[in-house]
Amino acid sequence: MGIAVVETPTKPFAGQKPGTSGLRKRVPEFQQLNYTENFVQAILDAGLGSKKKGAQLVVGGDGRFLSMEATNVIIKVSAANGLSRLIVGQNGFLSTPALSNLIRKGHEGRVVDGGIILTASHNPGGPKGDFGIKFNCENGGPAPDHVTDSIYQITTKIDKYLIAKDLECDFTQVGRYEYDIDGVGHFTVDVIDSVTAYVDLMKDIFDFPKIKSLLAGELTGRKFRVLLDSMHGATGPYISTILVDCLGADANDLLRTVPKPDFGGGHPDPNLTYAKTLVERLHTGEHDLGAAFDGDGDRNMILGKNGFFVCPSDSLAVIADNIDCIPYFRTRKVNGFARSMPTAGAVDLVAKAKGLQVYETPTGWKYFGNLMDAGRIAICGEESFGTGSDHIREKDGVWALLAWLQILAERKETVEEIVSKHWQKYGRNVFTRYDYENVDAAGANLLMTFLEAQLPAFVGRDFSANGVTYKVAVADNFQYTDPVDGSVATKQGLRIVFEDGSRLVFRLSGTGSAGATIRLYVDSYIPSNDSSRLLLPAHELLKPLVLIALDVCKMEQFTNRKAPTVIT
Repeated sequence: MGIAVVETPTKPFAGQKPGTSGLRKRVPEFQQLNYTENFVQAILDAGLGSKKKGAQLVVGGDGRFLSMEATNVIIKVSAANGLSRLIVGQNGFLSTPALSNLIRKGHEGRVVDGGIILTASHNPGGPKGDFGIKFNCENGGPAPDHVTDSIYQITTKIDKYLIAKDLECDFTQVGRYEYDIDGVGHFTVDVIDSVTAYVDLMKDIFDFPKIKSLLAGELTGRKFRVLLDSMHGATGPYISTILVDCLGADANDLLRTVPKPDFGGGHPDPNLTYAKTLVERLHTGEHDLGAAFDGDGDRNMILGKNGFFVCPSDSLAVIADNIDCIPYFRTRKVNGFARSMPTAGAVDLVAKAKGLQVYETPTGWKYFGNLMDAGRIAICGEESFGTGSDHIREKDGVWALLAWLQILAERKETVEEIVSKHWQKYGRNVFTRYDYENVDAAGANLLMTFLEAQLPAFVGRDFSANGVTYKVAVADNFQYTDPVDGSVATKQGLRIVFEDGSRLVFRLSGTGSAGATIRLYVDSYIPSNDSSRLLLPAHELLKPLVLIALDVCKMEQFTNRKAPTVIT
């Protein structure tokens, strides 16, 4: 006698529309009766389609509150829907990069059809915090627009879901669990160690012995100390294994490595505001490199000695410029790089110098996937602290740290020296981002509507602040045509581009769970021969542009905010 499949009547819930990184809502919304089941059913129907029967998926997440319960639901709904196997991280735990790797690696010689990630990325967790569910396709990357649109359409019409209510799987223990499902067939859950496969991947990409020599002081004559903050997110076990067990770093230099359902009450977003303790400790000068990572492990912030901040746009460009330092790329043809539209164009200059193509995409890692699959790019990044390569189809915080360590081991210079020399070679793309979080949605939408209506009249006009004048060359709402499949993404951010190359970009973020987040991006290019300004603080260089931006969008009038929540 097998386990029965129960067809459960349900009704649609409003607002189950996945954003650029899945569905994110407050925990109490996911706890509503049938809410999670509905969305999982929609993922299986739309994400797998005709491949659903007999499919194989990877399941895991960042360990935030509700992960265990959601993993249990996914197992039961998957069994009832005829999937043949789930590969589940122990305790339902996998970092986003690790999960992407497992999809691409396959399982026991068989292709994996995708994965379900339980995360709200860099958003706070806990009983009143955020939760999220995201579907990744068979290439290991986030579902493209046509798939998330199909998922949403199903959620608006769903009237039933299938579930094997009596199936019990102890996914806290590594092992194989097998079941017979009535009218469906055999179903297997392989509960795996969450860390091993990802660590093995990093060993294949980087020269661990050389990095270990750097940390031990064998390359420079003194120990190289790192200070790393996992912010009680998903990177803790991976960082501990790689840095301490494999590379010999001091365990005392690893902060908040134990994953917690509420991230220890903190905000797991690796920036200068939410990783303040890390920044302060680096200012003592005791450590040579610092890094922080977000909740699910795909974002990173890099800092040098004395708290020298590496802008994510610069981090991407430096890695691209030193790509030959990384063994993985020495054996592969590198055809190009990519960045999201709001990201400053530092990597563009590197690509030009190397004779490579550079692509400017909308915000959202899924837009890089087609370019990677087509072999057009090797490295890509976003200003929102996301950096990665074609080893997986997600951004990867730990990979970015190891890339920097590999470069430092090869060049035997400090972080600040490497970045300063990069500016002297290419010039400096000075960049900042202002986040206005959880503002009234109506006011945020009015701001964007008001500003977009003004854009045509801005072209050719001068704007001045603090004695500096800029003339507008282009003002539009960014549109992207995918060069691989021809798909078009519209309304991807309002841009004001000045004749000197400086830019203002305004976007409504799709990564929040409540209210709205307005992001203002400001960047300006300082030529390499402008030595008097090249090393000045970013806030000083960008102040006139920031004042112009806040004035043209009427930020305070529409949001009642006198200052941003976060400045990076």
